[in-house]
Amino acid sequence: MHKAGFVNIIGSPNVGKSTLMNALVGERLSIITSKAQTTRHRIMGIVNGDDFQIVYSDTPGILKPAYKLQESMMNFVHGAVDDADVILYVTDTVEQSDRSDSVIERVNHSGIPTIVVINKIDLTTPAALEALVEQWQAKIPGAVIIPCSAKEQIGMTGVLNAILERLPEGEAFYPKDTLTDKTLRFFASEIIREKILLNYEKEIPYCCEIEIDTYKEEPTIDRISATIYVSRQSQKGIVIGHKGERLKRVGKQAREDMERFLQKKVFLQLFVKVQEDWRNNERQLRRFGYDQQ
Repeated sequence: MHKAGFVNIIGSPNVGKSTLMNALVGERLSIITSKAQTTRHRIMGIVNGDDFQIVYSDTPGILKPAYKLQESMMNFVHGAVDDADVILYVTDTVEQSDRSDSVIERVNHSGIPTIVVINKIDLTTPAALEALVEQWQAKIPGAVIIPCSAKEQIGMTGVLNAILERLPEGEAFYPKDTLTDKTLRFFASEIIREKILLNYEKEIPYCCEIEIDTYKEEPTIDRISATIYVSRQSQKGIVIGHKGERLKRVGKQAREDMERFLQKKVFLQLFVKVQEDWRNNERQLRRFGYDQQ
């Protein structure tokens, strides 16, 4: 008997979805920072066993959209509820939000097998955790509740076993050696975006989008040229910094991360351009890969 299916990971920002995804896949596919809205696209990670294939899909965090980019991000979330074989709903021990209510209602009406993962159990007490389990059992009555800590690798076997129990029978969707559906260009842009999230404060990271202009693979080095788009002229100077120092720091950190990811040398060029209010421009959003359907 062979099992195969899509396991879609949804939940609020900052509950550790990307950490959980990376722990389940065993590779660093989703970027991880302490800032909200780190994930903007659905990112797939594929795990193969002797008799199963799990296609994980990490989605943007659940939010109330303030502009068209966030509407697109929520489209990814709604799609993830509708086309899953198994839903992995991630919360944690400190989440306090009602922004997920409509998504939880959608999950409850979906009829799709659901696993609620309570992440970060290393940050709570047994009594508080027991109360949380009861609370989530009431919110999603048909779900199995599994406490874990993705960061500390606690309870991950239980999560995997619960997924395998609920995975439908079927043939693999992807070849056995496939790790993800995303291209090297995509991961290069995500690594640059992660460094922006880590190096800039306030609104700057959320006004930036990365476009890979050229990606040339050579035997011993990959040559990458990328443009960082910002929403306003004033943001361009902030991203570049005095004498280009901030942009150089981002480039150095991104290049070092790319070299670790690719296991080869990387030559990286970064440019900064202004694309006025791109987050509300449907044509630009499509160009950057955000579905507005």
